[in-house]
Order: sequence, then structure tokens, then C-alpha cells
Amino acid sequence: MSEIKIAVAGAGQIGKRHIEMIGRNRHRGCRLSAIVDPAPAAVDVARSLAVPLYGSLEQLIATDRPDAVIIASPNQLHVEQALACVAARLPTLVEKPVAHTVESGVRLCAAAEAANVPILVGHHRRHSAIMSRAVEIVKSGALGRLVAVTGTAMFYKAENEGYYDGPNVWRRQPGGGPILLNMIHEIDNLRALAGEIVSIQAFTSNATRGFPVEDTAAIALRFASGALGTFLLSDTSASDRSWEHASGEDPRFDPAHTSDDDCYVVVGTMGQLSVPTLRLARYPDEAGRSWHKPLARSVVSPEPADPLERQIAHFCDVIRGTAKPLVSARDGLTNLRIVEAIVEAARTGHAVATA
Repeated sequence: MSEIKIAVAGAGQIGKRHIEMIGRNRHRGCRLSAIVDPAPAAVDVARSLAVPLYGSLEQLIATDRPDAVIIASPNQLHVEQALACVAARLPTLVEKPVAHTVESGVRLCAAAEAANVPILVGHHRRHSAIMSRAVEIVKSGALGRLVAVTGTAMFYKAENEGYYDGPNVWRRQPGGGPILLNMIHEIDNLRALAGEIVSIQAFTSNATRGFPVEDTAAIALRFASGALGTFLLSDTSASDRSWEHASGEDPRFDPAHTSDDDCYVVVGTMGQLSVPTLRLARYPDEAGRSWHKPLARSVVSPEPADPLERQIAHFCDVIRGTAKPLVSARDGLTNLRIVEAIVEAARTGHAVATA
């Protein structure tokens, strides 16, 4: 495949970012071939990029078949559009969440696996150079056997910036809180760092904003390895202990506003790793393990890179058949199941098995 023609379905904020990343990967032999979006605003976007615009994927496939498709449309369209790509045997990158319900996600996974069509889910943090290095360190055994992981995603979504008003008033209602909107990112990272999650317990609160939806959640996790985890989530807290603030990878956040704090700490029998600073503290050997003895400390510094750009580079490899999706449709479905289990655990007050 000398040149990869990639079409993007959805010309909104994330669609435009994918288009930008395709441009940055031109040296890999890919190019934007078309935009699929029925919205009037997409006309100007397509014109500015000098590419054709189609109102539907079916129209695109029948008229100017691409080599692959990126789906960056509203969540409720992900499965319908991905199924059209599977039927046409087109490798697809589907923005997270892979589906708007677990049931529809199951249907998509079954279809993609039966047709042997690769689907990469857009959990872009997994392509972060920081996260990749953290996963390598954990898997290397440097921490020993995993014991625990703790994480935070605490930030403040200002009510005077339109996030909860006008067309966004749905974010005040169940389904619009940080569990369903934000936690799925964290679940994918936690699974990469500590393995499969098999059970969830959770508490939620709406005491700060008083909306019908939660603004804060405290979550307990049990991993298949026997390790335990905790996670504190809040979108109404004056804090910068979140991936966006701590990693400095999101261009929407001014670098001056990023912190040097961590949002994950992974602990094993030999040491601990703080992420995203990648501060490593460990005992030099088994004989040196004691709370009365110091841990040797070091910092790992990976080369900075835009995870969205790395994701498109990986997608090009998937399209060419030289790599398997780092985050498959099955992974995306698992992430969605766990998020729904958090909601159920908080609603019932009982532990919910996820595997």
C-alpha cells in the first residue's frame, strides 16, 4: 500500500484534531481523502482542506472508497458507522467510547471479529510516551509483585463557561457526570498499568453542585492479580491532580497551568512508580526491604511526543497490517463495562463483578 487514504467521519473538535494528526503523518504515506459529516458547518471545513465532503459513510464508500476511516462523530453514531466500515472491510479508528451502550458494543465486537476487520479505539493516552514508559517499567518487574494502585482525576469544570448551560444542559442530568464522561480514560490507563479489573465498589456525591448527577466519586477496585486500587474522581474540586494537568500533553491546557504532581501511583513489593512524573523509588534487593531502610530514587524521562500523533502513526501500521490495535474494540468494550459497573455499584451500594 503506497499511500493510505483516510476519511474522517465527524468534523467537530476531535475530528479536526485527527485531521491535523493525519497531516503530521504525511511522511508515513497517509493523507486525508474525504470528510463525512451532514452538518452545514462541515462544508467550510472540507473546502478549507480541499477534500470532498459526503453526507454519509455509505455515500463515501460507494463513491470514493478510502483505505480506512476515523469515526469522530457523536457517541450514539459510533456503532452504526463502525458497522458500516466493518461491512466494507475498512480498518477503523473509533473515538472513545467504542459504543454508547454495552449491548451495542457487544454487537460491534462480534461483527468486527467475525469479519477480521481491525478496530482501534481512540483511547489516545495509551499512545502517550509517558504512559508507554510507565507500562514498560511495571511489566519489567522493577516494582516486584503489584500490591496496590491509587489514582485521581480532580479538576474544576466552571459553571460560568457554558459547560452546563444551553445545548449542554444534559450534563446536569444522570449520564452527564464525570463517571460516564471522564472515568473511561482512567479505566483504560489503570488496566494498562495494573491489569484486569474484576470487581468494583463506589460511592458518589452531588453535595457540591446539587445537580441530579454526581460531581464526585470514590471508587475501590480489585484487580485479577489480587492487587487493590482506589480512585478519587471530581469535576468540582480546586485541584490539578488530573492527567491533563499533570502530563502537560493536552494542548488545550496552558503549560503554565500544568502541575508537577502525579495522578497515579503504582506500588509493588519492591518499589513504587509515580505517573506521569515517572519518579521511581525501589529497594535495591530483597534483603534491603524494610520501612526502616531508604528506597533508591530515580526519574525516567521519555522524549515528549503528542499521543494523538503517535496514535495515527500506529493506526497507519494497523491499516498496513504490520501491527494489531493497541486498544482493540474488545478493550474499548471492557472499559465501557467497567464504567457502567461503577455507576451500578454506586447506585446499589454493593460490589459489582466485572469479570
